[in-house]
Amino acid sequence: MRRTILRGVHELAKRDERVVFIGSDISKRDLAAFAEEFPDRYIMEGVYEQHVVGLAAGLAMSGKIPYINTIATFLTRRCYEQIVIDLCMHNQPVRLIGSGGGTVYAPLGGTHLAIEDMAILRCVPHMTVVACSDAEEMERFLPTTLDYPGPIYIRLAKGGDNVVPHDGSPFVIGKAYLKRAGDDALLVGTGTTTLRCLEAAELLAQQGIEAAVLHAPTLKPFDHEALLAHAAPVRAVVSVEEGVKHGGLGSAVAECIAEANFPAPKRFARMAFPDAFLEHFGSQNEIMARYGLTPEGIAQRTAELLA
Repeated sequence: MRRTILRGVHELAKRDERVVFIGSDISKRDLAAFAEEFPDRYIMEGVYEQHVVGLAAGLAMSGKIPYINTIATFLTRRCYEQIVIDLCMHNQPVRLIGSGGGTVYAPLGGTHLAIEDMAILRCVPHMTVVACSDAEEMERFLPTTLDYPGPIYIRLAKGGDNVVPHDGSPFVIGKAYLKRAGDDALLVGTGTTTLRCLEAAELLAQQGIEAAVLHAPTLKPFDHEALLAHAAPVRAVVSVEEGVKHGGLGSAVAECIAEANFPAPKRFARMAFPDAFLEHFGSQNEIMARYGLTPEGIAQRTAELLA
């Protein structure tokens, strides 16, 4: 996914001279062609991400469209004040590309797990938050960022992720997509958890439970209309995210359901990481499995709600 978006930024730079790339001490492997063709629009800074965000804000105020890429934990935690004041307060069109969203860097421990990135940025005015499911969706999404107003946080997954089935519809920032129909339960995923929801729906079907799957690549602005439309006929709703329980996808879904005032109450569960720092080392899949964020775990939790 990272390779796809970096090469995509190069293609955008060919189309629009406003596009500038800024990296913070990252590999040049996927950017060599960009640096060679547009040396005046390729900037590689050191390990001081706060400065990088301020630099991008200044360029944006000068008419440029900067795309920043570095590790998600550094880009969101370390630069929070600069993101809020320099970018969001002035509503500048800077694109923050966070590599290693969620538990991608699980072997490096808790300091590198970006599990609260979407939650903390979702609450900032003017910020848009996007987590694509796979590289193919990233290809459809990236061109929409060129003229989109205001800052965008783009969460990248590990790369090489299995592709979620696509019906050919264009990517629209702020829109959620129904990936599977069902009248018993609704599973809501974002990023790579959507595929896990689809696999869970297959397991539920074997039990005679028909679960719909809604993919919400845009966490903010959230597609309230799509959620309410697909939640209306079901008895249970389950949100699944590779992030903390509070403030992210689950909170967005809960807020929407709570304010909908459905005539009949919905059973609801948020599947996410607990309100704690994850101190375990291992692979991404091992960390996810430890907290039940697997197709089997999602199917079991959904069946429990319906019971």
